[in-house]
This record gives sequence, C-alpha cells and structure tokens, in this order.
Amino acid sequence: MEVIPYMAMIAAQLAQVGLAVAAKEAMSTGMTTFTFTFYSSAISTLILIPLSIFLHRSALPPLWPTFLYGFFLLGLLGFLMQVLGLLGLQYSSPLLSTTIMQLSPGFTFILIVILRMEKFENKSLSTVAKTIGTLVLIIGALVATLYKGPQIFGIGPLNSILTTHSDWVIGGLLTMICSLIASVFIISQAFVLKKYPTELILMLFYSCCIAILCAISSLVTERDRNSWSLSPRSRLMALIYSGLFGNVFQLCIGSWCIKKKGPFFVVVFQPLGTVIALGASMFMGEIIYVGSLVGSIIIVVGFFLVIWGKAKEWNKEEKGLESNNKMPLLHDKVNDDRKVNV
Repeated sequence: MEVIPYMAMIAAQLAQVGLAVAAKEAMSTGMTTFTFTFYSSAISTLILIPLSIFLHRSALPPLWPTFLYGFFLLGLLGFLMQVLGLLGLQYSSPLLSTTIMQLSPGFTFILIVILRMEKFENKSLSTVAKTIGTLVLIIGALVATLYKGPQIFGIGPLNSILTTHSDWVIGGLLTMICSLIASVFIISQAFVLKKYPTELILMLFYSCCIAILCAISSLVTERDRNSWSLSPRSRLMALIYSGLFGNVFQLCIGSWCIKKKGPFFVVVFQPLGTVIALGASMFMGEIIYVGSLVGSIIIVVGFFLVIWGKAKEWNKEEKGLESNNKMPLLHDKVNDDRKVNV
C-alpha cells in the first residue's frame, strides 16, 4: 500500500526522538559515547542475526568483495555519525540535536547536485526554492547553535552543562557535522541498496561494524570501568531501547523507504522530529531556550522550501511519465485509423 512508507517514516521519527532522550539519560549516569554506541550496536547485531537467517535463508544474494567494501564504508559513516551525534547531544539537548539534524535535506540537495544525481537548472522555480531553502536551513542552524538566548521553559540547576554557552556551541557544531555525514550516509546507502537490495543483511553488517569500531575505540580511550557497567536499571533500559528501536527498527525502516522511495523521501519527515522533540522536552520539564525555538522555526521554513521545490519536480516527472504513456496509445490509434481508410 502507498500509505505504508509514510506511516513507517512517522514511526521512525518517533523512534529517533526516543533514542535521543534515552541516550541523554544513559550518558547522564556516567556512560560514555563509545560504550553506549557499542552496547546498542551489539544488541542490534544480536537481534538482526536470527532475523536475517530466518527471512533470507533461502534467497540470499552472493556477498562479493565490492559489497563488503560498501558495507564497511556504511559502517564507518555510521560510526562517525553516531559518535558525533551523541557527543553533540552530550553538550547540548535533545531539542537542539533534533533541530540541527534538519540540515540533512539541504546537505542532501547539495551532494545530489555535486554528484550530478539531479540536474541543476538555474531558471527553474523548483531549483530556486531548493537553493533558497538550503540557505535558510543553514541560517536557522547557525541561529540555534550560536544564539542561546534566555530560558523560556523548564527548570534546571544553575551549574547545568546547558548554561555554558561554549558547550552549547560545541554541541551544535558537532551535530552539524553529524548531519552532513548523515546525508552522505543516506546517499551511499541508496547506491549500495541498488546493488544489494537486502536491508536486513546490510543493517546486520552495519551494526556489527559499528560495534567493532566502538569496542576498539573504547579499549584505547576509556579508563573508567564504570562506563561499561549496565547498572543502574535506567542505563540498561536505555540501551535496550536504543538497540531495538533506535537502531534495528529505525534503520531498517529508513533503508526500506530509501529503496522504495529514494533518499530524498526519507529526509522529508525530519521536521516532524523537531515537533516531537519539542513536545517531549516540555513534557519532561527540560530547559528550552529562545535560540533553539527561533532556530527551529527558521529551519522548518527552510525545510519546507526545499521540500516544496522537490514536490514541484516530482509533479513534473509524474506529468512527463503520464504524457509518455499516452503517446503510444495515441500513435496506435492514428495507425489504426490509417489502416481503416486504406
């Protein structure tokens, strides 16, 4: 059904916001970025192994070395994306993190043009809308990152990390880099899925690669054994949620939608994450600053400019396909009329 991809992406956005909240909770108990990512990726791997065997045991495409290179590249991008995203979250808040990730459509548009996956027509209204929207997205992200402003909602301790402006800026910049890597990841994933259209196998190798890279990084950098502990209970629950919903569910849904609808379809639903994150932050009593709210509004405006431009292109392509389908019918009718006259 045509509605399934839309419902799936809405559920994926809910899972993404939940992941940000769960990660923030786990790291507030002393867990580090590397150990959190390792545990969540390891849990994902353990879930995906039996699923992959059960669903693809009879029809598994051959794993050529080129596919393994592609899997490793996606795993490396995912490792950088998750580590930088969690570091940015550690320095800022779930709302700012989700807001800055709205840059993905703009970065995706720029990369698609650079890679010539789409034509850049200067005089096209859709291209102008996407270009202006990308600039507005960047401005909104800079406002949310560089301008913190006064507190407008929530109560927090005076010595909270959120009261340090330099940390807030660092968190925003790290999340910007994460957003750029996420765009590269989505496009790379689309290329790999064209050659190897098996989402579960792709996500299995992806999660396994991230777990290995995080384990190596943790052994080199971590000195506190407490960061590996699974207690208190809130830490364990956050890890289970992250592995099951934040990784397996969200990533498999994203991969499936990329294969069905293309990479740009996936980023269409990013503003929904901002709305959900804002509601979750207010519900949990987290601190909300003017900069985050103003930046969110600017980013949503820029996002819809980009999507409006893309929608114009989709309508144009659909009309072109309809006209092409009608032409042979018209041509056949003319030929039949000529035969009758003869």
